[in-house]
Formats: sequence, structure tokens, C-alpha cells
Amino acid sequence: DAMGSFMRGFLPMLVVIVFVGFLLLREPDFGAFVVITTIAFGVLFLGGVNIRVFALLGVFALIGFMILIWTSPYRRERIFGFMDPWQDAFGKGYQLSHALIAFGRGEWFGVGLGGSVEKLFYLPEAHTDFLLAVIAEELGFVGVMVVVALFAVVVQRAFVIGREAIKLERYFSGLVAQGIGLWIGVQSFINMGVNMGLLPTKGLTLPLMSFGGSGIVANCLALAILLRVDWEVRQMKRGGGS
Repeated sequence: DAMGSFMRGFLPMLVVIVFVGFLLLREPDFGAFVVITTIAFGVLFLGGVNIRVFALLGVFALIGFMILIWTSPYRRERIFGFMDPWQDAFGKGYQLSHALIAFGRGEWFGVGLGGSVEKLFYLPEAHTDFLLAVIAEELGFVGVMVVVALFAVVVQRAFVIGREAIKLERYFSGLVAQGIGLWIGVQSFINMGVNMGLLPTKGLTLPLMSFGGSGIVANCLALAILLRVDWEVRQMKRGGGS
């Protein structure tokens, strides 16, 4: 019932999104802002927020994203570089062009683990943002599909755990579990899309795989929370929890 109310269901989340978004845009980190907003909207949708209010705010958010992109010269350059990376392969299209070269070199089964050439001074951020391109070069199409399948399993399990928690009327735990699934799924999708040239270049890591400190810690904490929700659900089904 609370999620159907604008004041009780939507407004508190909107205030948090605006506050966090303001801080992220001041850094600036537009990509993280997009990810957080997408996750928040996804959780609201799963929570049963009023669909008309949700659709209206979604349109406003999309318009806001477009304005932020158009009013920022470096964001516009990234869009232009994404549309035709080969036009300026040594400039704004440098990262994407080398990522695509890495994918092309990998073909079906790759050049072999550790045999990547692009990661040796050619492809920037090969250990973080463009890790998937290196995987594609070393392990090929098959290796990439294995990675995609593993992420799909994690996301699917998060949604199953969340759904089971909601069935037991543990709504908060259920939405937390599904929110974690959305987070990993959305960030993975954006990272993979950027690596494959399907989305404009943005500095987002591949969850659980990219090199990093705080990012890996955050991912592990999220999975720990997910496992805790799953444990509590199993305990309740056995009659050992309340």
C-alpha cells in the first residue's frame, strides 16, 4: 500500500536519488549516476509503485540524462566517438577501437590465456573497464559467453531469492536481494555493452572480475547480504525463523 502512495512510496526514494545524484555529478561521475538511478527505478517498479507516476518520472529522468549529455562537451565527444570510433581511432575513439580489435583477434576460442597483445600498452584500463575485451582476445567468443552465462546465473539467483523472501512476507529482504541482482546485472550489462561497442564509452568496472579495492569489497558485501537473505528464507521454510 505504501508503494502506491507518492508521498510514502516514491518521494523518499526520489529525495535520496537526487541527493546522491548531485554528489556524483559534482565529481563528476555520470555513469555511476545512471547505474544508481536505474537500480532505484527498478526497485521501485518491483516494489509496486504507482505505474503512472513511475512512467512520468521515467520520462523526466530520460530528458534529464539527455540534457546532461548535451550540455557537457566531453560527454558529447564520447557519444560521437561511440557512433564512429574509426573516424578518430587515435583520439576519442581510441579505447573502443582497440577493444573491438581485441574482440576480433579472439575469434571463437581466443589466442590463449595470457596471450593478449592489446593489454600490453595498447588498450587503456585493460585490467578494469575493458577487462572483457582482454577475455575476448584470450578466450574468444566461447570465453565471453561463459562469463555472460555466469553473470546471468548470479542475477537469476538473486531474483529467485528475492521472490522467495517476498512470498514469506519479508518484503524488505526480498527487495534488497532483487536490488543486488539489478545492481550486478545493470553494471555488467553496461560494462559489456561498452566493451562490445554497443554503448558509449564509460568508466564502469565489470563486477566481481575487474581489478580494484573498494569495488571488490562492495561486491563481496552485496553477495554476503544476498546469502544472508537466502539463509533466513531457508530457515523460515524449515520453521527455524520468524
